[in-house]
Amino acid sequence: MCTGKCSKCIGITLFPLATCAIVSNILLYFPNGQVLQLSEITDLVWFFHGIVGAGILVMLPAFMMLGAGGAGCCANRCGVTFHPFQMLLSVVLAVLGFAGGVYCAIISSLGLIGGPLCDTGDGEYIYPFRNDTLEDNYLFNRTTWSTCKEPENIILWNIVLFSILLAVSVIEAVLCFIQVINGLVGFICGTCMRNRK
Repeated sequence: MCTGKCSKCIGITLFPLATCAIVSNILLYFPNGQVLQLSEITDLVWFFHGIVGAGILVMLPAFMMLGAGGAGCCANRCGVTFHPFQMLLSVVLAVLGFAGGVYCAIISSLGLIGGPLCDTGDGEYIYPFRNDTLEDNYLFNRTTWSTCKEPENIILWNIVLFSILLAVSVIEAVLCFIQVINGLVGFICGTCMRNRK
């Protein structure tokens, strides 16, 4: 497969992943569909790891990959409308997308390990699981979930959404890393081999 087609495939794949990350991050602001006070929302959500990291920073290279891919045969060796430096620019943006994916993966992991901000029954919002050891972590001990009284189902809400963000961001980081290699090969060696008459 030529590097232009590979770029286009990666670019097309990144769009739904970035959209999923943005939606998941937004949903973290509304646990169980409730509108909370700003001080009652888990602090790691304010890092915008899904909106900026796995969202916007991944959509930028996705747009460029589609442009660099053109009609599947891009730039320097095929003599069509795309300039060879588009592939190089797609490499630079893919590095940015990779960084955004890694950033989102780190924050999502911290969100999963630390647990949500919740009301334990006395009307005060705290992080009841932040000081747990890895062996005692709430992820492996479902009986501790009853500690959080409000918002309803906050633990499950956080686990599902942070897990989606973690999975999406890892896939995005891998795809962007592949594009870095693909783009460098396309820029240095030529982007495709066309059958000569």
